[in-house]
Amino acid sequence: MPFVPRESSVREARRHLRGRSRSHRRRLAGPAPVLRVADVALFYGERSGGIRTYVDAKAAWARETGAIDHHVIVPGRRVRHEQGRHELRSLRLAATNGYRLPLGAGALKATLHALRPDVVLLHDPFWRPLGVTQAAHALGAQVVAVHHGSIALDAAGLPGPDRLWHPLLRSWMHHTYRDADAVMSAVDTQSDCGRPAMLPLRFGVHPAFRPQPGVERGDHVLYVGRLGREKGVIELLHAAARSSRPWKLVLIGRGPLEERVLALAARLRIADRIELRPFISDREQLARAYAAARVVVMPGAHETFGLVGFEAAASGAAVVTCSTAPSAAHMRGIVRTYEPGDVGGLLAAIEHARASDPSPLAAAALALRSRWGAAFAAETAALERLAGPGRNALTGAPG
Repeated sequence: MPFVPRESSVREARRHLRGRSRSHRRRLAGPAPVLRVADVALFYGERSGGIRTYVDAKAAWARETGAIDHHVIVPGRRVRHEQGRHELRSLRLAATNGYRLPLGAGALKATLHALRPDVVLLHDPFWRPLGVTQAAHALGAQVVAVHHGSIALDAAGLPGPDRLWHPLLRSWMHHTYRDADAVMSAVDTQSDCGRPAMLPLRFGVHPAFRPQPGVERGDHVLYVGRLGREKGVIELLHAAARSSRPWKLVLIGRGPLEERVLALAARLRIADRIELRPFISDREQLARAYAAARVVVMPGAHETFGLVGFEAAASGAAVVTCSTAPSAAHMRGIVRTYEPGDVGGLLAAIEHARASDPSPLAAAALALRSRWGAAFAAETAALERLAGPGRNALTGAPG
């Protein structure tokens, strides 16, 4: 009687042959090309902003390491495509921060078609996200919706009562994020986006932000960032007015509240204690400015990470943040916090920080473990898993 192999043995043999075939094809194809990543950012300020800091740091890391084929797509003054940077025609939206409004999404879709990325990261829900997601999917790309803001933060930046904006913004977020393959964020996104974040949004600090032993610690309190209602600047002025000590409050940055800040300072009778300074673009200079302050305060209750506090702490400064800032969890033992809306608590945290003696060793340890390179290496590994072993067949990677 002839030998008849069992069905399970046949299945196992077929799996073995398929595996050998795939291995052979991989050897013939050679190593897969690096992941091609496109970061699309409408809110890419000309001078500052968390999104710009993140995107620029990733571009620099990609150039230095070659770990990814990186492309940045942003609104610009003129059309420009060179060395991985793609600026598309737009109109200026706000002079204080340099934000620009793109003229539709046609040029964005055409740029993606020319690039054929493996992964597209959309850094805001306002640049025609549904149409852009559909176009990216047609090219075989995975789409990640990066949630930098929050409904509370966006509502605080709009005119009128926040509660009127919340349902409208929530409906929009749920609508625009629905077709993305994943959400990336540093905060819980279930309520805002209608789905959880599959990927963590990681941050780091530039090597310039490290302890500054040659900088003498001053007596003033420092705020760095946009002068906007959502940033807690008004609460900070009220805290300064309540202080029995006449310390100077230095505000570095610009924004729509500049005139209101000056008017409020006059009404609170602290105008002589307020100093407005222009934005500092040089990181070495900014690190020295952080270290020269008695305290650096990041008073925004709706921060979705809080990069200023992170940079300041790494530079050796005493730091105060709102307890809701995600970066506060990375600075335990270094930062002092207060609860949202508690002006008295904010003042108490500032006074405790003023009396403290920050540890240079703790700052150095924070700076060392918070480099952008480690953040982007971990992010790239997650994006490679999302893109899958086949990658985008249209980029030339094995299918």
